[in-house]
Amino acid sequence: MPGPPRLRPVDLARLCGVSTQQIRNYETAGVLPPVPRTNSGYRVFGDAHRRALLTYRALSKGYGAVAAARIMRTVHEGDVPGALALVDEVHATLHAERVSLRTTGEALRTLAGEPPEDDVPATDLLIGEVAALLGVRTSTLRVWEAAGLLAPRRERGTGYRHYAPEEVRDARFILALRRNHYLLDQIRPVLEDLRDEGGTEALRATITARRTALTSRTAAMLEGAGHLHTYLSLSDGAASD
Repeated sequence: MPGPPRLRPVDLARLCGVSTQQIRNYETAGVLPPVPRTNSGYRVFGDAHRRALLTYRALSKGYGAVAAARIMRTVHEGDVPGALALVDEVHATLHAERVSLRTTGEALRTLAGEPPEDDVPATDLLIGEVAALLGVRTSTLRVWEAAGLLAPRRERGTGYRHYAPEEVRDARFILALRRNHYLLDQIRPVLEDLRDEGGTEALRATITARRTALTSRTAAMLEGAGHLHTYLSLSDGAASD
């Protein structure tokens, strides 16, 4: 009775559109299960290696190549619980990003009723002037500065704080979010995103794009997890035969 079909490195390479060197790299990285060799030193690949390769490629689409390689390597080391913990770790990271996007989106809705972003003085203001403009105490501005939310320029010699128009805009955002019971630690990432994107409209567009990307990635992760589940089931069956 003939044994299971043997596969050459080139067969696996063609299966996924990679080079034979990449197949050897996968073997070295533990992406593939141990590969037996003939007496003459030739690698003997089989269906288990084909399934491992397809599983890794499916995982890579959602979990990324680095995480997918760690997951497969941990499986082949015999630590299935550890591999599943790595899966959970990536899901937790994705969930944290979703929570962050939701918080930022809610913050933007809070800011929607604020004056236009360009409705700020075109010149630097001193701390007392900013406090009067916003209706807060100067001590409040110092607290926000100590928390790393504001960084006004300090005048050499006198130490007076000079708030550029961007700082005044940021102070207005902080005030609006504080009025809606946002903590300083919650405001910091929102403010960083606003600065990176250049304003609320650009940030709204970025959030929409991120949400779309997260949805696509989650779908890819589900597909990859399905491949992993099948691979583990077949591996268990092969081990018990």
